[in-house]
Order: sequence, then structure tokens, then C-alpha cells
Amino acid sequence: MAKFMFLHRSGGPCAFEQSPEEMQQAMQAMGRWMEDGLKAGWLLDTGDGLKADGKVVHADNTVTDGPFAESKELVGGYCMVEAADLEGAVELAKAMPQTGGAIEVRELAGHSMD
Repeated sequence: MAKFMFLHRSGGPCAFEQSPEEMQQAMQAMGRWMEDGLKAGWLLDTGDGLKADGKVVHADNTVTDGPFAESKELVGGYCMVEAADLEGAVELAKAMPQTGGAIEVRELAGHSMD
């Protein structure tokens, strides 16, 4: 089995554009997807999105502001999953409830720090 990261890219309706009922339905659907993944063992971890601001530390230890991602590139959250291959990971991503945006599916390089 391989490990994959799902990067949730922005692009759909923002929470403040959804009715309270729509927001509750979306959160319940995501909760069911996550619960199913945890029970089945393929969902390994989840996390919040990234803020737009930050710092970049270069190889020579200089620090610059950045990375200045465009709003279409903002990461709204992530999931770590385990699947037999990329196609299997894509199927898991397709089953994830979405209100817009996109899910980038990337395999981890395979080295471990354990």
C-alpha cells in the first residue's frame, strides 16, 4: 500500500456563501466520509488549511516573505490516505463530498523518518 496526500484547493462556494442548512449538510457528509475512512483504515490523517502568508527559508539561511500564493492556489486542508495505487487514491478522492474547488492527489515519495 502507498500513502497519498489530498490537498483541498479552494474554488468552491465559501462557507459564508452557503446557507446554514447547506453548511450543516456538507459538514455531516464530510464527517461520514471521514468516519468511514477511519473505520476502514485508509484515512490516516487530516488537517486544516494553510494561511496565505508565511516565510521562505532559503538554502543560505536568508529568509524572505512569501510564498504569496494566488487565491486560486490556497490549500483549504489536507488528508493523508493509504491506497494500493494512484487510481485507488483517486477513487477515494472522488467519493469525498465537495462543494467546489478541487482535490490534488499526490503520492508520498516513499522514504520514512521512522
